[in-house]
Amino acid sequence: MKFVILAAVLAAASATVIKDTGFVIGRERLVNVDIKTKEWLCMKLLNNILQLTVYDDIREVARDWVLEENFDKYLKVDVVKTFIDHYKMDFLPRGEVFVHSNSRHVEQAVMVFRMLYFAKDFDTFIRTACFLRERINGGMFVYAFTCAVFHREDCRGVTLPAPYEIYPYFFVDSHIINKAHMMKMTKAAMDPVVMDYYGIKVTDKNLVVIDWRKGVRHVMSESDRLTYFTEDIDLNTFYYYLHMYYPYWMTDDIYGLNKERRGEVVMYANQQLLARYRLERLAHKMCDIKVLDWHKPMMTGYWPKIRLHTGDEMPVRSNNMVLINENNMKYKLRFDDFERIIREGIIKGRMEFRDGTVISLKKVEDFENLARILLGGMGFAKDDAKVMHLVHLFRKIMSYGTYNFDKYTYIPTALDMYTTCLRDPLFWMMMKRITENAVLFKKYLPRYTKEELSFDGVKVERLVTDRLVTFMDEYDVDITNALYLDETEVQKKKSDMTYVARMRRLNHQPFKVTIDVVSEKAVDAVVRLFIGPKYDCMGRLLSFNDKRLDMVEIDSFLYKLETGKNTIVRDSHEMHNVIGDRPWTRRFTDNLVDTTYSTDRIVDSSWYRQRLGWSHRLLLPLGNRGGMPLQLFVIVTPVRTGLVLPTIDMSVMKNRHACYFSVCFDTMPLGFPFDREIDVTRFFNSNMKFIDINVYRKDMGISNTVKDIDMSEMVMKRDDLTYLDTDMLVKWSYRDVMMMSADKMLRM
Repeated sequence: MKFVILAAVLAAASATVIKDTGFVIGRERLVNVDIKTKEWLCMKLLNNILQLTVYDDIREVARDWVLEENFDKYLKVDVVKTFIDHYKMDFLPRGEVFVHSNSRHVEQAVMVFRMLYFAKDFDTFIRTACFLRERINGGMFVYAFTCAVFHREDCRGVTLPAPYEIYPYFFVDSHIINKAHMMKMTKAAMDPVVMDYYGIKVTDKNLVVIDWRKGVRHVMSESDRLTYFTEDIDLNTFYYYLHMYYPYWMTDDIYGLNKERRGEVVMYANQQLLARYRLERLAHKMCDIKVLDWHKPMMTGYWPKIRLHTGDEMPVRSNNMVLINENNMKYKLRFDDFERIIREGIIKGRMEFRDGTVISLKKVEDFENLARILLGGMGFAKDDAKVMHLVHLFRKIMSYGTYNFDKYTYIPTALDMYTTCLRDPLFWMMMKRITENAVLFKKYLPRYTKEELSFDGVKVERLVTDRLVTFMDEYDVDITNALYLDETEVQKKKSDMTYVARMRRLNHQPFKVTIDVVSEKAVDAVVRLFIGPKYDCMGRLLSFNDKRLDMVEIDSFLYKLETGKNTIVRDSHEMHNVIGDRPWTRRFTDNLVDTTYSTDRIVDSSWYRQRLGWSHRLLLPLGNRGGMPLQLFVIVTPVRTGLVLPTIDMSVMKNRHACYFSVCFDTMPLGFPFDREIDVTRFFNSNMKFIDINVYRKDMGISNTVKDIDMSEMVMKRDDLTYLDTDMLVKWSYRDVMMMSADKMLRM
């Protein structure tokens, strides 16, 4: 069979044959390939990852590509030879679950990544990916391929399918996927009564919609009130992509990440997640997160509701579980040693390692090294895959008794995966303990001076915002890739039906923030916007130092102030590092399988923003009907570039589009001015302003901004609004029940 050249050169090759499978890879070298064609190739490689690919061109390239005959196509031959040696001897089998925190799995994934990363050009890269797609573990391929796309220069700007579409098992409750399997097996010919009870509807467009609300709600602790937030697919995608941008094992200077503020970015992202989580807890009158103490039983249990493609369930952690046992004691001792060394190093101002390496922990810029020590990114063993990583040690300790019986097979807990760890309340307690080391470091830094906080000649006169209203809306998640294609569907290269899970998620009405700034001269400025609490969970007014770690940075941007009055208007959709919804990939791929499209139809440019970003929907906490009191803070500062490590290059971050938070605007510490303790006698200046705001919650039934939803046929009406029920965990006494019954009788 004659191979056909890629779609990028179809216009120049009018005689090229176009198959019904869309664009295919040819024997000719791929040159001048545009981004849209690259995205289409990546979509094909990541589609139906649990099976061999359905695309003929990928299978043929995988069959014909011989690594031993193409050593010259790679920048580093040794990485290819290393992969070949290990692949022949010992590699994670196809069909097993790839675990992000399993050191054996990660070492092998790093070998795969290196081979993809060091391919000389896109042609070699994509052919190597085809070779690997058909041979290695699917989860490992997705991990290494995604990371390679994020870091290769010739893949800059390429958007991949959302991880919850590639592998829905980590994002969607098991009962939903089970219902999808039932519909698949019966070809949507189930008992209509059962379908109605389960909330399943089939449209005339072969679309199966499964209502997530009809499932049984597993309530194990007070933290289950927040599952709408912690199990949000976009929130978990953010954390997974954060790891893809800054993998803890990527320590070699050749990758270029050491020229960025990688440690500070990852640490600040975790601190901001904790702050945002605390705001959500406050909306439910829940108090602060407790620092984990594993010497006491873990009171908070967790039921992941996740079944892996192997049929294994993620382990359930019961309430009041004893965490330390004979299986994880060695990890606990190691963690205690590392944590003690780190905290002593912070207090003493230096850390010394056995090879004589001394790391300073005294100056402002030393925070970068501390963050890399805590969260990965600093290598000591001269091996990318072997990095001291406290969070991974924590995860091993918190496996709560799961024992690895086989050298390959490992059933992960929710904590083990970057795609699921945010779901577990234990993760937040774990990260609270890790980030307390960063807080301790900042305690030893001097407080900001009046000069560092002020901006001569600049005054913020007014700060106002629209009415802030949140609600719960609906979203359909494509879970078709969780189901295997039968022989007929493989021939057609697509599923006969599309299966979606209809979920509820937090959202808010668009809003604008208006800032009036008066400047005595034209000057460049950095504007930072924060929201934070005004009262604690007990209704007590918070001091500035009490709430500084709970301030969430919702926007930061550069602005050129003109002489006189400047009115700055920021739309919530345009705020820095905020992205919208990721549309279905299937809408593009299915069309391309059916008909021949031009490359312009592959990806609509309107839905491409950036890979890593905070979901616009999650800018505000849930709030309440009467208004949740918060505070909005703005500070306008000059552009400062003095506080930076000599190895950090802001231009590198700009080129990689890695400008998260304010790292590309200036070199002030992330979280400024709340990252250090506040001296209230010199904190307030004319270039900043606090105002009180309220966040109102609008219930779905009375909201005019969401779809009209028929809830009359719902069986579990009581469970449907448990995410709003502040008393769902209270055990009712006999007296309470009688009082409620009497009250109901009086109303009749």
